[in-house]
Amino acid sequence: MTDLHPVRYLQRAKDLADHRYTEPITVADMAAAACLSPAYFSREFSRAFGEPPHRYLMTRRLERAADLLRMTDRSVAEICVMVGLTSVGSFTTSFGRMYDTSPLRYRALFPPASNYARIPGCIVRAYARPKHRTFREDRAATDP
Repeated sequence: MTDLHPVRYLQRAKDLADHRYTEPITVADMAAAACLSPAYFSREFSRAFGEPPHRYLMTRRLERAADLLRMTDRSVAEICVMVGLTSVGSFTTSFGRMYDTSPLRYRALFPPASNYARIPGCIVRAYARPKHRTFREDRAATDP
């Protein structure tokens, strides 16, 4: 193992939480990424980043869930699973604590997801083409 500053080891655990939040990550997994014991890791993580590792991971998950609620029309249960949580009830409770509202009320505060649907330009052009050709050249080619 190379000589890295302890905060660099903690950053590895933070990166793990940021990139793999959809997986069932535990504090022990994050501690292993930082090459520290779970108890020592928790203390040092809290000191370095201002919140315990479990809360940090939950915050990442809830932020992603809020983004999915704003930008998709997926159900709350689907979003719960997509962000790595297993209990819709716990998800709803945690979401309410963080955003002071339920996931469905949060979603209602924003325009419908269909407003954000992006359609590739080639598809728009294909469906926007005239149904009947009206060019004189086409008519001249068919006339004897």
